[in-house]
Amino acid sequence: MITEFLTFAKNLMKFMKSGIILKYFPDLTDVQKEHFVALESLYADWNTKINVVSRKDIEEIYLRHVLHSLAIAKFQQFLPGSTVLDVGTGGGFPGIPLAILFPETQFTLVDAIGKKVKVVQEVVDGLQLTNVTAIHSRVEDLDTQYDFIVSRAVAAMPTFVRWIKGRIKKNSIHERRNGILYLKGGDLSEELSDYKTAEIYKLSDYYTEEFFETKKIVYLPLKHKG
Repeated sequence: MITEFLTFAKNLMKFMKSGIILKYFPDLTDVQKEHFVALESLYADWNTKINVVSRKDIEEIYLRHVLHSLAIAKFQQFLPGSTVLDVGTGGGFPGIPLAILFPETQFTLVDAIGKKVKVVQEVVDGLQLTNVTAIHSRVEDLDTQYDFIVSRAVAAMPTFVRWIKGRIKKNSIHERRNGILYLKGGDLSEELSDYKTAEIYKLSDYYTEEFFETKKIVYLPLKHKG
């Protein structure tokens, strides 16, 4: 009886922590809910073996990582059959939360650090996600093109644009033109001064939590370059 109660209490705590996702994404399927609830345990377990997320961030993984990643979905809904590349995915953000939310979109998560890709693959396997491919590589060495490229502040925009040159598909299937969706914070005016088509959106327009007050999403539509 005690063991059953402890198991119930542990599962209830997981559900309550992940409840912040339902606050902003109330139409999740049962499978998606199960996947989001399972994320904390999977990351906590693998983080003890391969440290890719700080301890504090593990405790607040739904706010600092999952919900932050899903801000991209508040701006852009990915259509079935579309392809998304997550560059410098680290432990799998924003790619894995987005892959849960868009199960009919194909996600490729790439990182140059092998141990991070190992964690990503283990989480993907643990969730049995069939729409995610994890690759240990530099993005410059890839030869595939994608509808959108997403990332969380892995480099200044000029450097990032250079890395992903030629990786954007020419033809768009979404209303919004193919391009970069970049999560970043702070003053971006100087960094984006050369990109006249860049659009900046505050995450505080989507979320009320204090954590997001300085966070932004940058949308940079790119023309095809072969």
